[in-house]
Amino acid sequence: MRIDGRAQDELRACTIQPGALRHAEGSCQIELGDTRVLCAATVEDRVPRWLYGSDSGWVTAEYAMLPRAGHERTPREITRGRPAARSMEIQRLIGRCLRAVVDLRAIGERSIIVDCDVLQADGGTRTAAVTGGFVALVEAIAALREERVIRQNPIRDLVAAVSVGIVGGEMLLDLCYEEDRRAGVDLNLAMCGRGALVEIQGTAEGTPFTREQMDALVSLGQQGIQQLVAYQREVLGDKLKA
Repeated sequence: MRIDGRAQDELRACTIQPGALRHAEGSCQIELGDTRVLCAATVEDRVPRWLYGSDSGWVTAEYAMLPRAGHERTPREITRGRPAARSMEIQRLIGRCLRAVVDLRAIGERSIIVDCDVLQADGGTRTAAVTGGFVALVEAIAALREERVIRQNPIRDLVAAVSVGIVGGEMLLDLCYEEDRRAGVDLNLAMCGRGALVEIQGTAEGTPFTREQMDALVSLGQQGIQQLVAYQREVLGDKLKA
């Protein structure tokens, strides 16, 4: 039995509340167990300089943790003068996952920035940010379509992410912090709704793991992602229609 009473292949309780922020073009708050992430999508009528004149848009992300999101206070990164390397790595992951399912030409020469702020951390913050960030992104695109700024739906598929790992010799889905801290293998998986892989981040924290174990972890993660994608569909409803 796991720390929180779940089965090995069971996700933490997940809730996604769209429209969490009044002023953002798209937003949601996602909760996975005790992990809570606020996601906000902003539309800007400009693109990075290297995309000027390309007729292509851009989707990117930023990620941060509030000072008391964890067990101890972490100083705001602005006090250091620059983002931490971990935050940069995570926000690049989120951006890659979101761009994988968007037709950038269909949004025109504009950018959508998805801010993911961790309100409370109990493991899986980056995967929750991908899953919630997609919902905020679709909300923002739905607003553009409603205003007839764009006509076709640029969303080509859904995307969600989850963590899996080997803890005490057992393969577990959706690790909480205590499980993640003790994991011998830690793997983050991002996947599209139709099953195509977007990203695999896997590390052996001690003993190396086999190809067979990796395949089994990916299958376990896919099972969880299918549930998250089904919940995204339920939350977004007609906003996913072509």
